[in-house]
Amino acid sequence: MGARTGSFLSGGTPRAPEPNAYEDNLSPPAVHLRSAVCLLGRYPALAGVDFDVAEGEVVLLAGPNGAGKTTLLRLLAGLLPLASGTAIVLGHDLAADRHTVRTELALVGHAPGAYDDLTVRENVRFWVRAGGGRVSDADAVLEQLGLGRLAGVAFGRLSAGQQRRTGLAVALARRPRLLLLDEPHAGLDATGRDLLDDLLKSSAREGRTVVLVSHELDRARALADREVTIVAGAIRPVASPKHEDETGDTPEPPGVPHGTQPDQLPAPERVGVPRPDGGGTR
Repeated sequence: MGARTGSFLSGGTPRAPEPNAYEDNLSPPAVHLRSAVCLLGRYPALAGVDFDVAEGEVVLLAGPNGAGKTTLLRLLAGLLPLASGTAIVLGHDLAADRHTVRTELALVGHAPGAYDDLTVRENVRFWVRAGGGRVSDADAVLEQLGLGRLAGVAFGRLSAGQQRRTGLAVALARRPRLLLLDEPHAGLDATGRDLLDDLLKSSAREGRTVVLVSHELDRARALADREVTIVAGAIRPVASPKHEDETGDTPEPPGVPHGTQPDQLPAPERVGVPRPDGGGTR
């Protein structure tokens, strides 16, 4: 079997949470963070984040490189530990258990996370079965992402864009309650981007929650219900892309101190899922 290719603490008093639109909602949010801190080594990549996402909401995370966007997604996915604060995702307290939540969400990062010598169909079906999904969903998403004619081709022979589509197919076919997408349009051609947008709109109509990181703001804003900006590890809210101000412009986030931010994140944590050939875990 071939190899898989690669996809502050403070002694002071915590600041009070900002008012939130969801706190009076009878339905608990899909994501609830309060004063959340996440460390990369000793560096506070997330420094007291307050962030809520309602069930079925599509939220765009924008911000400069090194601001903490990918770190936030990986925290929500249970791949990075919470150093302090509160983090509840899909009802799971990540401070107590950050593993169980992974069965109910899907994270699409920069690496596709597939086996080179398995076909496109085998890779997607394997991961869907591992997540308790249905094979019929796997086959349907392959067609919807334009991968039907490539279903029998080994993953390692695909172009970068085709590999990207395959990774997206894995996530969407699992039909997770929460989709975490890090630059999902990267590497896709125009057709692939349009197909992905259609699937994301369909997921939103089905009530799936999506947190999306993107630098392609015009395209992502058309998909999102709300946009927030993260700068220097802190969330700065901005207007909803669907409700701009009277001038037609989206207000800029308030200024924050600038400083050098680390671009290099630690390698992804390996999740103990058996290989399809029985050769141990990955």
